[in-house]
Amino acid sequence: MDLIFVIILGGLWGSFANVCIYRLPKGKGVVSGRSFCPNCKKLITWKDNIPIISFLFLNGKCRNCKKKISPQYLLIELIAIVYFLVIYYLFGITITTLLFLILGLSFIIIFFIDLKHYIIPNVLTFSLMIVGFIKSFDPNLNPIFPNFINSLIGGIFGYLLIWTIITFYNSISKLNRKHDFFKNIFRQNEGMGLGDAKLLSVIGFWFGWISIPFVIFLSSIIALLFVIPSLIKKSKKLSSQIPFGPYIIIGTLIYLIFESNIQSVIFY
Repeated sequence: MDLIFVIILGGLWGSFANVCIYRLPKGKGVVSGRSFCPNCKKLITWKDNIPIISFLFLNGKCRNCKKKISPQYLLIELIAIVYFLVIYYLFGITITTLLFLILGLSFIIIFFIDLKHYIIPNVLTFSLMIVGFIKSFDPNLNPIFPNFINSLIGGIFGYLLIWTIITFYNSISKLNRKHDFFKNIFRQNEGMGLGDAKLLSVIGFWFGWISIPFVIFLSSIIALLFVIPSLIKKSKKLSSQIPFGPYIIIGTLIYLIFESNIQSVIFY
């Protein structure tokens, strides 16, 4: 019964993540207002809004206009279900599980918004910073979470690291504005601003300062591995805009998988 509950919960929150991914970049509320088809604008009934099942039953099409529904909706719901199952398997029914579900759901939303729109909503990063710092005052949580001093240093360090890179770039770019590689990776969108720095600050608040060097190194390597083939094929240029948030998230997941090994090498 527990597994069935976790699967249902994962599907529902995956569906909610889809709502956030669609509405947040448009500045719309995510709590009020029923879901509707982006094409014909018809409201979606409850029976057509059941995670996974409705998509498969409707063959991935809107019941009214027969327009194809993006497979991204199905993918995100599946990712959420798998993630919820993994976290439940690792930590059971605990506060640690709740915290990782909050973080993971936010990561999913940030990943797909940044991938498509090149922005990271402040409402998510600021909320995660607050939760990450508050939880650090509980000494009974999983050791993977730092104490409040380590958390505070990590949050500040994470933000200042990318802020320093941007500031350094801006100072030298006055001499040569031809290459915009760093500006487009660590971009400063008007209205959002320093989204990557805030996301890395979130990582610091949640997992301490020790996580920052590893996450930024891993995310940079992964970003280069994805970007270099495009540069070779000339489908992208050094001046092309690159969403770095997804790479930070992937780097964080890799860090967490090997966190115990990294800590043992450093401290023993």
